[in-house]
This record gives sequence, C-alpha cells and structure tokens, in this order.
Amino acid sequence: MQFVEPTMSSHPAPFEPASVMARQWLRGGWVVASIAMLAGCASYSPSGLPRGASAAQVIAAMGPPTGTAQAPERLEFARGPYGKHTYMVDFDANGGLLSWEQVLTENNFFQVLPGQTQDDVLKRLGHPSTTFPIGRQHIVVWNYRYETPFCQWFQVSIGTAPATLGQVTEVGFGPDPICTPRF
Repeated sequence: MQFVEPTMSSHPAPFEPASVMARQWLRGGWVVASIAMLAGCASYSPSGLPRGASAAQVIAAMGPPTGTAQAPERLEFARGPYGKHTYMVDFDANGGLLSWEQVLTENNFFQVLPGQTQDDVLKRLGHPSTTFPIGRQHIVVWNYRYETPFCQWFQVSIGTAPATLGQVTEVGFGPDPICTPRF
C-alpha cells in the first residue's frame, strides 16, 4: 500500500479536524512569519523594560513618544485601538527609567477637576483621542477612550473664552459615539 500525502489548500474542508488545520498553518509558515513581524514592531507597553533604561532605549523599544510632559522627565506613549491605553514613562534625574503607568483609568479621571489647566490634564492623561469645539459655549471638549465594560468615554471641557482660557471648566463621562450605530 502506498501512502499519498493529501494536497494542502489554503482553505481546508470544514470537516477536517483542528490538528490538520494547524499543520497546514505551520507548513505554510504563517506562524513563523507572524512572530517575525511582531518581533519587529514596537513594544505595546513598557512592562519589559528594565529599571534604569535610558530614554533612547525606551524609545527604541516603544517607538516615538506621542507627547512629553515635564520634558525630558516624562514621555507619553498612546496605544491601543482608538487610544484606550496611554503609558506615561518617568525618568529620574540621571535619565534612567524610574517608573511607568497606564494613565487612562477612572482613578486618574477623578483627579481632573474644574479650575486645573490643560497642561495639568496633559501631564496626568496625555493627549485626548479626539477633540471638538463648541463655539457658543466657548469650550473645546477633549475625549479620552479607555478600557471599560460600558460604552463611554471621559470628557474634559477646556475653556476658550478669555476668563477661562486653557482651564478645565467641566469634566464627566459620556456615551462613546463609536458604539452608536450609524444608518
């Protein structure tokens, strides 16, 4: 009896067991190619970086920062789909990695209060996912998406009138329009 290797197609028949489908993926080299591509990408979070790493090492691992606060002691790295994660990476006086934090959390949102400056908000939360002006109210609304089981985002109103220019006038949670169906 002669053994004949079955032909491989890119789309296995629906009745083939998972082990056969897995072998086809492995033979096709997809797993190896995927791992190689991911290895060339910037790191998502700073969790693997050693304490004391330089800013250049952090940037080499994570890619260019999306912002700086108290430069050069703090670098901002916005991540995730629709900006749901932002990492602030802090450095000591010698330029070594001191600590890092994922800042888009409700605990940090509750620290943003009316009367603070837009720079205070940028230092705490980083740059917003989106902004939109409301001219008649003389504000610009900054929107922060974050990981939540609810479809909401955090909103910060920044004054544009002379009396409130650059100051937080209102904060709160609102429905994220990404969850609203568009017809």
